[in-house]
Order: sequence, then C-alpha cells, then structure tokens
Amino acid sequence: MAQYSAEILWERGEQDFLANTYSRRHTLRFDGGAQVPGSSSPHVVPLPMSDASAVDPEEMFVASLSNCHMLWFLTMAVKRKFVVDRYFDAAVGVMEKNAEGKMAMTVVTLRPEVRFSGASLPTREQIEQMHHRAHDECFIANSVKTEVRCEPVFPG
Repeated sequence: MAQYSAEILWERGEQDFLANTYSRRHTLRFDGGAQVPGSSSPHVVPLPMSDASAVDPEEMFVASLSNCHMLWFLTMAVKRKFVVDRYFDAAVGVMEKNAEGKMAMTVVTLRPEVRFSGASLPTREQIEQMHHRAHDECFIANSVKTEVRCEPVFPG
C-alpha cells in the first residue's frame, strides 16, 4: 500500500468572511515540495473572489487523468521499444448535471498527440492499443468511482 498526501491552506486574513466576498485563493502543497496557487473556478465563483490564474479543482481533475494516462502510455511504449519524442494532450472535462441531478464532471476527453522516432515506428493500431492499455492501467481513471471520505480534525 502506498499513501499520497496534499496540504491545502486557506487563510482569511482581514477579509470580511460573512459578507461572502472573501477570496477563494489558497495554496496547494505537495510532498515533493511543490506549491501551487489554487482557487475556485471562475465558472463557479465569480471574479474577483476566485482567481483565474490559479488552478481550480476541476482543472486538477482533468489534469490528473491526463497525466496518469500519459505516464502509463510512456510505459507501454518503452516496453515495446518505441521511442517517444513528444507527448501533448489537450484534455477537456465537461461539468454538468449528472443522472442524480448533481453537478459533476460527466466526461473527460483526452486528446493525446504522440510523436515517435527511431527504427521501429508503431502502427496506428499499435498506438490505439497502447492508449487502451494505458487507460485500463491508469490508477486515476480506475479511481473515479472511489469512495470519498471526510474525517474532520478538530483543533485541541
């Protein structure tokens, strides 16, 4: 079993919280030391209370699926001795009401464009097979149906 962690920090500062005009900007910290500015999406919370230059949860969801797929695709390619020179994905997620009437990411479309070089180039069918296998192996794609738990911690 492996565990992964992220820290999310938001602080009110001098903002009038009860007026509901506070900034949703916050910091995401990861175990490797990376810090990323986060915010709600401007599609959900209007500017200036959200920050369009920061990463929002919906973007992170799409990026996580795309990132995981790419890493598995690269693994599939190297196992087959295909040299990948470039991998680009312009992934898009759609948020709308689901069957239960709740807002949800209902579909994420990955659009990977992969460039190869070397003596052995994959056929279109081999590329499609590697993408199919990458999707089957992707931990994040396999987790989309996962249970999400909330276990609040109460300060001393």
